[in-house]
Amino acid sequence: MDNEKQGYSTLERIMFLMTPILFAIVLLGVLYTLFNIDFRNKMLEAGNSVPFLKDVLPEPKVAGGPGNDDALKTANMSAKIADLQTQLTAIESELAAANQTKATLEQEVKDLESDNIQLKGVNDDQLLEDEQYQAKIQELASMFSKITPSKAAPILQSMTLDEMVLVFANMRPDDRVRIMEKMNPQTAADAAMKLKDNVQAKDLQIAALQARLDSQKSPTTKPASSVLDQEQLSATFTAMNAKSAAELLIKMIDVSPSKVLRILNAVDNQTRSSIIAEMSGINETTTAKIVAKLMTGS
Repeated sequence: MDNEKQGYSTLERIMFLMTPILFAIVLLGVLYTLFNIDFRNKMLEAGNSVPFLKDVLPEPKVAGGPGNDDALKTANMSAKIADLQTQLTAIESELAAANQTKATLEQEVKDLESDNIQLKGVNDDQLLEDEQYQAKIQELASMFSKITPSKAAPILQSMTLDEMVLVFANMRPDDRVRIMEKMNPQTAADAAMKLKDNVQAKDLQIAALQARLDSQKSPTTKPASSVLDQEQLSATFTAMNAKSAAELLIKMIDVSPSKVLRILNAVDNQTRSSIIAEMSGINETTTAKIVAKLMTGS
């Protein structure tokens, strides 16, 4: 019993000495486990291999765990944002190009509208000129209708065939017949054949102008029976009333200025003075131009 008591005392002393040491070792192990992730993970892995301990121990933190997942999500999100930013930049570039194309098309539309307005203005001006020209031809035809047929026929025969037809087309049929009766039969027949085609007024005007240009470029000699010579023209206009002759010549200027100059050159000085005086009273500007051409001999 004494030995036993002595042994217990020795054991107690040993335990008393070992307890602080064991406590220090355990504390260091706990601290090491808490602050050393690798060692902690190894210990948790070892503990999880024990059947009953794995139910109470947490899972070890391994690479690619929740912390790494957050970093990966952040990286993926940054990449996605960068991709979206690139797409946005591309869309903005396309939008800018589309706006530029739109501006170009709008400018082209404005240019086309401006051209259309100009064309309309040109067409309106051309229509006005055509109407004015037609009105002058109508006035000239009316003037010939008021002259006696025997005096109107020689004057009309001195024109080109197309000019004659243009004047006849603007006359009443009765007036036209009366004048044709006093004309050379062949000339009247040619004019009648041209009139029967029922050509539009615009085409007649063009044909008359073209005939006048052709006659100025390459003058042709007509049969003597269809063209009045200087003596016949002088006799015709000398016999006419100066006022009637002046009105007729003013109208003829728009159709054939060269014929007016020819007629004024054909008459004598006294008759020419009377006709020019009457012409000046009707239209001073036109008369001045004709007199200027007479002076230059053109």
